[in-house]
Amino acid sequence: MSDWRRLDEFRLQLPRDGAMRVPGIIYADATLERDLARDEAAKQVRNVAHLPGIVSASLAMPDIHWGYGFPIGGVAAFDADEGVVSPGGVGYDINCGVRLAVTRLEQVDIRDELTRIVDYLYAQVPAGVGKGGDVKLNHKQLQRVLRDGAAWAVAQGYGEAADLEFIEDGGALAGADPPAVGKRALDRGAGQLGTLGSGNHFLEVGVVDEIFDPPAADAFGLRPGQVTVMIHSGSRGLGHQVCDDSLGAMAQYVRAKGIELPDRQLACAHATSDAGRQYLAAMAAAANYAFANRQILLARALRAVLAALSLSPRELGLRTLYDVAHNIAKIETHLVGGERQKLVVHRKGATRAFGPQRREVPEAYRAVGQPVLVPGDMGRCSYVLVGTDKAMNETFGSSCHGAGRVLSRKAATKKAQGRHIDRELRGRGIVVRAHERGTLAEEMPEAYKDVSQVVEVMHGAGIARKVARLRPLAVVKG
Repeated sequence: MSDWRRLDEFRLQLPRDGAMRVPGIIYADATLERDLARDEAAKQVRNVAHLPGIVSASLAMPDIHWGYGFPIGGVAAFDADEGVVSPGGVGYDINCGVRLAVTRLEQVDIRDELTRIVDYLYAQVPAGVGKGGDVKLNHKQLQRVLRDGAAWAVAQGYGEAADLEFIEDGGALAGADPPAVGKRALDRGAGQLGTLGSGNHFLEVGVVDEIFDPPAADAFGLRPGQVTVMIHSGSRGLGHQVCDDSLGAMAQYVRAKGIELPDRQLACAHATSDAGRQYLAAMAAAANYAFANRQILLARALRAVLAALSLSPRELGLRTLYDVAHNIAKIETHLVGGERQKLVVHRKGATRAFGPQRREVPEAYRAVGQPVLVPGDMGRCSYVLVGTDKAMNETFGSSCHGAGRVLSRKAATKKAQGRHIDRELRGRGIVVRAHERGTLAEEMPEAYKDVSQVVEVMHGAGIARKVARLRPLAVVKG
């Protein structure tokens, strides 16, 4: 991939050649550019540019790394009438995303209680590979979750109706069709609602470490020293199975229509075809499951913290700041070549970053733009950014979603041999608990890019401005 060329300090271009329909654009500074030589992610950006109906460019955010079909960190938009939808552009963990909540507490209020807090969270929030919880649903009940999303969880007593305003799409994607989800997916999801999962999923108690944009921070209700709660989780086994089922149907469609692909992992179908509509309906249902899952997880975290600190809900003052998806495909309208165009926007390891005055942004934030939640690794920091008009013009209102891996899980585990990651983190003032012994090794800070550097590219490029930095204090991993 030595043929890319630098457009400016923050962007690389893969020129259009061969059967590419559009060029590729990768957001990266000179340091992150060196990471591109380590895997096939840049090649995947080029491959995506071959797909039918793609518009403008195949994009990648600075947290780019190799994924299934599309790179993680990939963004691509397709004409909604003539273009395709591809499960590889969403990923297996449909609507893996982040919820950030803020509290009335200051760091000094919990400094001596971190171990107690993390122990209560560890005990009360189900986590781990295949781990189920106590929300047991039959298929009929589960289909209501797939239709109503976070609102279903609120109706069951998990959180407040006011939360829904501060979730992307109100916590329920339109177009979800529960019957489009297969029995195997329903079976896998029936016992996992309200569970964290494993791998890079986490629940984190943190503190606002620095404010960069006071007006935006004021709009979001962020202040220095404030205690926060962040949840990173998705659609669990249900979403994984929806993706798996859909890939088979897409592969058949590609063969039947004679669509030539540079990589079979880019299996796709026209969005208006039966196969395309079936996937979008099932994907939306899985996304709604994930919204409900994070709604329940935050309610569990609230109860755990209240019990650990012997506080009343009023004293804690927990409030959802925002909840945003990181793996999703959505029908949106954007300007393309100066004309409004209906698109299927794929964000895989990327987050929506809509600018000011978009009606999709909660009214409380509309004057400044959408909160963009960017978690880092468990040993450094995370960020709250805000979407911009430039993002609307350049990236279909999209930004980075995290730090991005630089080591595979296998390589990280090897590098961690003989080390005690939990002790190392405690030395930094971070208390951590993990339900799986190998998770801390796989998720060690060195396995990831420095999220601060990733965020600086987005900020410098004008795609998403820095608002606040959050520092971890206590972390529960799957």
